[in-house]
Amino acid sequence: MTLQTINIDLPSDILLTLNESEVELKKRIKISLAVQLYIQKKVTIGKAAQIAGLSRFQFETLLSENEISISSLEIDDVFGDIEKLK
Repeated sequence: MTLQTINIDLPSDILLTLNESEVELKKRIKISLAVQLYIQKKVTIGKAAQIAGLSRFQFETLLSENEISISSLEIDDVFGDIEKLK
């Protein structure tokens, strides 16, 4: 997998303000981006996990801990499937 580097400008004191290292902040940004893209249905759960730098299981666990659904099924889809199975 090839990677794309993107530079963003942040206030110079951001690491001090957050009391984080650059590595920790990069990880936080990648995870936040992945979650938002997944919520907005811009990427699949697998691609979001890849963006976050996590395994799919780790990413699903993160979503669950933040009460974010890991399924895109709607209740109508479930009832529709039940009717088809009858």
